[in-house]
Amino acid sequence: QLQLVESGGGLVQPGGSLRLSCVASGFTLDNYAIAWFRQAPGKEREGVSCISSSGDSINYADSVKGRFTISRDNAKNTVYLQMNSLKPEDTALYYCHVGSSWGQGIQVTVSS
Repeated sequence: QLQLVESGGGLVQPGGSLRLSCVASGFTLDNYAIAWFRQAPGKEREGVSCISSSGDSINYADSVKGRFTISRDNAKNTVYLQMNSLKPEDTALYYCHVGSSWGQGIQVTVSS
């Protein structure tokens, strides 16, 4: 059974940091591009960042450039999203996405 499980979310103050993890089971990530999406209340789901299967190609949404870093560890079958300098507008449910599979989402709340 293909499964993606996110972790690492929570409540953080503005300016703080979090690192999200997405662990895959039932398949290996080696040959897949991986993306992080997020969805804030009342808004559409939006792409945050993606990384190619080789890790050589990485893209970020303009809203997170310079603050977020995507990475992957194929040996651990895991993709990460390091989020620094968090802002209240980063508050959302964050999802990882591989192929046709989605994780269940992890809440990130940025508030003082």
